[in-house]
Amino acid sequence: MRNAMTIACTLIGIALSLFNASGYDPHNLFLMMFSVPMWFVEVFTDIHRVNIWFMYVLTVISWAAIGYAGDRIVSRARDRRYS
Repeated sequence: MRNAMTIACTLIGIALSLFNASGYDPHNLFLMMFSVPMWFVEVFTDIHRVNIWFMYVLTVISWAAIGYAGDRIVSRARDRRYS
């Protein structure tokens, strides 16, 4: 499967967002630890001033980008090994 890491990381981003939206993460602990966009929000502004739904979208997109980068690295390593 060519995009296995992209799919897995996107699912991680979706699961993280759903976990936070469900209320099981009331203090946003997991979202702040594992969401790359939230790291920047914490540095530049108060977390309560940002639209949380926008942060969920950015979290999923950032995790998908991380997975895509991983797939590209694996693809280049395979191409180099077999050529």
